[in-house]
Amino acid sequence: MRIETLALGPLETNCYVVGDDTRAVVIDPGGEPEVVLAALEGRTLEAILATHFHFDHIQGIAGVAEATGAPVWADPREASLLDTELGAGGMWGFPRTPAFSWTPVEPGEHQLLGIPCQILSTPGHSPGGLSFYFPSLGAVFVGDLLFYRSVGRTDFPGSSAAVLERSVRERIFTLPEATRVYPGHGPATTVGDEMRHNPFFSPFQA
Repeated sequence: MRIETLALGPLETNCYVVGDDTRAVVIDPGGEPEVVLAALEGRTLEAILATHFHFDHIQGIAGVAEATGAPVWADPREASLLDTELGAGGMWGFPRTPAFSWTPVEPGEHQLLGIPCQILSTPGHSPGGLSFYFPSLGAVFVGDLLFYRSVGRTDFPGSSAAVLERSVRERIFTLPEATRVYPGHGPATTVGDEMRHNPFFSPFQA
């Protein structure tokens, strides 16, 4: 099983292609669907996973979904964002987001790629943010919840600094410290490193 990082779209959002030689999932295709499709290398795409519905994380969803027929999973609380410039695009002069169909998914234990995937409810940066934790890979994909030595913005509609802090403390910092954290922008980090060194939480106290 391998994890490939693609920096896509106008804000170079991290899109992740996770899988083996026969199947994959894609997390947050923020643009350039042709790049994502090339990275799939003929593999079956089981699902497109959306951490949240901000435009820079979803502008490639329609193209990937139409080409592969893969379902799109997201938290139902994100639906309202698609009616705003923050989700539909157009703000700051960036392109509009092509429309796509999606399936509401509930947090909890799921199976993807033949292995367990824990879908974690991690709102704060957005009203229905999700993180996708694969225990056997030692990896969690957090969108814009948490970055290397930083956190996501909380000045958008539906955002909350207090809720974000609680999500990180209760859902991410309770994972094994060696867990690799794959954010929506910038380099990967680890749970333990952020617990000890992230200025928004350091010194960490449970």
